[in-house]
Amino acid sequence: QVHLKESGGGSVQSGESLTLSCEAPGVIDSGSCMAWFRQTPGKEREGVASMDSEEDTEYDDSVKGRFTISLDNDRNTLILQMDSLEPADTAMYFCAATFFPGGAELHESKFCGGYPMDYWGEGTQVTVSS
Repeated sequence: QVHLKESGGGSVQSGESLTLSCEAPGVIDSGSCMAWFRQTPGKEREGVASMDSEEDTEYDDSVKGRFTISLDNDRNTLILQMDSLEPADTAMYFCAATFFPGGAELHESKFCGGYPMDYWGEGTQVTVSS
């Protein structure tokens, strides 16, 4: 069983930064792809950024140049560095992982090849005020 735990959310002003962390010991080195998603009330969950075990990354166009996904030195924590935050970034942020389940129906998504996520964290709230 994989347990993902996010931390680092909070309330900031527009233009400030936050760093989100997702504790995921051994997950990326088990051949998974990990990703950050976000969701606001009444809207569908959307992909923000992803990283696979080769450390190849993808970003949503809305965060390119502002957000950076990375691993810590031990490769046990997935990090999302968020700079130049905007009110539109306000959302609950979730960490997720997929182990590429065989026979899965793929989504039209550039994150983790469109594979459905197998595991999700409980989320951490990010609020950006203008």
